[in-house]
Amino acid sequence: MGVKETAPSIKSLNNSQEIDGKAILTYLLGTLTQIALMVFALWATSQAYNRLLIYNIPDWSYTAIASLFLIFLTIRSRLFSPLDNTRNAGTYKEVIRPNWAPPPLAFPIIWMTIGVLRMVSSLLVWQAMGENFLAFPLIIYVIHLALGDTWNTIFTVQRRFGAAVPVVIFGPWLSAIIVTVIYGQTTTLAGFLLLPSVIWITVACVLVYSIWQLNGREPFYPTKREAIES
Repeated sequence: MGVKETAPSIKSLNNSQEIDGKAILTYLLGTLTQIALMVFALWATSQAYNRLLIYNIPDWSYTAIASLFLIFLTIRSRLFSPLDNTRNAGTYKEVIRPNWAPPPLAFPIIWMTIGVLRMVSSLLVWQAMGENFLAFPLIIYVIHLALGDTWNTIFTVQRRFGAAVPVVIFGPWLSAIIVTVIYGQTTTLAGFLLLPSVIWITVACVLVYSIWQLNGREPFYPTKREAIES
């Protein structure tokens, strides 16, 4: 059994079983482009930060600057993506959800909390890596963020609930575990701070699978679509 809130109906689409190769290529190129842009942002910020060190400013200012950059990177990573990453609660409200599903209001609260924890853990890693933004753990971190944004495009924007299942598992979930392990190897506290993120994304995996079960069980890959004219 599932629940569904009263909301505008999802636009009718005629789904074939034919794989949409163009969509897969778009996701791949979009993700790689976002990763490249975010790594460039890490490099550019590192260069700017090193130049800033010649100025005589309070030590806390450097930490504040790093914190602002990392929180921006964390909560606005989608700005680096060429894909449509609109955060629209409409999809979640319109689909049939399992009875245990969290209410829509819970998501921004949970994600904001996780965002703060991610920023703090990344700051600890940055400090442990000699205040280097282009450090390997932070590169892995931005890859994780990019994978999450691509999944958002697939699930929230395009509503490909079948394709969203393997993507959330092998994208955000698997990369979250990898980032947590790498952060933990860098500094133990940073790894612990990311554990809530892993737990939440694990819940999200189960939720996405349940939504897929309750909403048509389309193939686990993007299929070609055509809008049905009314």
